[in-house]
Amino acid sequence: MRIAQIAPLMESVPPKLYGGTERIVSYLTEELVKLGHDVTLFASGDSVTSAKLVSCVPTALRLDPKVYDVIPYYMLMLDRVRRQSHQFDILHFHIDYLHFPLFRDMSSRVLTTLHGRQDLPDNKPIYIGFDEMRLISISESQRIPISNANFAATIYHGLPGTDLKLTLRPQGGYLAFLGRIAPEKGPETAIQIARSAGIPLKIAAKIDRVDEQYFRERIAPLLDKPGIEFIGEINEHQKAEFLSQASGLLFPIDWPEPFGLVMIEAMACGTPVLAFNRGSVCEIIEDGKTGVVVQSMDEAIKRLPHLLTLDRRRIRHEFERRFSAQRMAHDHVGLYQKLLKGERECLLQDAFKSDALGNAQQVISRRLLFNDQGGAVPLIKDH
Repeated sequence: MRIAQIAPLMESVPPKLYGGTERIVSYLTEELVKLGHDVTLFASGDSVTSAKLVSCVPTALRLDPKVYDVIPYYMLMLDRVRRQSHQFDILHFHIDYLHFPLFRDMSSRVLTTLHGRQDLPDNKPIYIGFDEMRLISISESQRIPISNANFAATIYHGLPGTDLKLTLRPQGGYLAFLGRIAPEKGPETAIQIARSAGIPLKIAAKIDRVDEQYFRERIAPLLDKPGIEFIGEINEHQKAEFLSQASGLLFPIDWPEPFGLVMIEAMACGTPVLAFNRGSVCEIIEDGKTGVVVQSMDEAIKRLPHLLTLDRRRIRHEFERRFSAQRMAHDHVGLYQKLLKGERECLLQDAFKSDALGNAQQVISRRLLFNDQGGAVPLIKDH
């Protein structure tokens, strides 16, 4: 298949530091290429991929201090995708709903993965107004606020098994907090849990501009406490060491997290996860097997000793079984094929409504995709 992956422009693909969506787009793209598909990635020019890269901005927008309004750059990218859309069997977007008005007339071969929260009331009208646009959810819980939207599938994220390796005997002697400094991520709660347990806590997290005041007023004063260390934002190599040497990961969120990539990153290292039961947590963490799922800080403190006894080899096994990049890619390919099969059947139905077979063939020919030489190509290729 000829597949376009349209990524956010805020980070490169993969991101140099923080960026869960861009990381997943990278993993999916690379696996699709390995499976033999013809993949084109629309992303920032500093992205690195084995697919064909279409550079839509020179560098990731978040890293460019001159950029204040990102919308113009997205509009230019979408215009470019639109003009090249005839080259692809599938257009797979990862930019929320920005593309809906420009691509509704080709919705039969468009998919959109929702990477963010959907519980905000302003989101609902867009999925009603563009109900022909097919969506992929990244957890079942993500669907709940917009249950009437046109969901084609739920596909859990996956990671390459080689990037994060199993560590059976971590030497760090600390608990880990990884991600972003923000109230909904629960860094204050993580500090309280670690201090109550008397176990050192290392915090590896980025600070967005919008959260700088929160960090200064609520988190920075706690960093002087014994056993609390703030590392800051880390890269992929540092992340592997950080997670693999941790005794456990703290994930005390206070919002409906759609997925929580850091949980499966920890699982890949065999590191157990203590998570608050919000959003997708109970879909990802098996209580008492790959971590512990709790309702409150008191329960977290009470169950932390049990967390540290969980079998790291078993945790890694569950990661490989449920959250590999290979499984994620195969799930997407199956959905792509289902989508194209449906489109082809619709084309045939439209065509054979004509009185003559010759007219039917003309209808099909006009609407099939064409290659560079002008010849019709199958909607699904065998690989």
